[in-house]
Amino acid sequence: MVNTPLLDQLTLPDGLRALDAEALRTVSAEVRAEMIDAVSRTGGHLGAGLGVVELTVALHAVFKNAP
Repeated sequence: MVNTPLLDQLTLPDGLRALDAEALRTVSAEVRAEMIDAVSRTGGHLGAGLGVVELTVALHAVFKNAP
């Protein structure tokens, strides 16, 4: 089990949109760690999912004030 304290307390997506740049980096690292942990236990492909983490976080950061 991976320790993801910031990710565990977020209400998505609004909680993600409220974070500053440093917290977004922390959440990205926590999501990647969670994905790596899950794939190490169940098997499967990892590469594409890891790239989507930054893309998703970036989209939420850029469009944080969009309706």
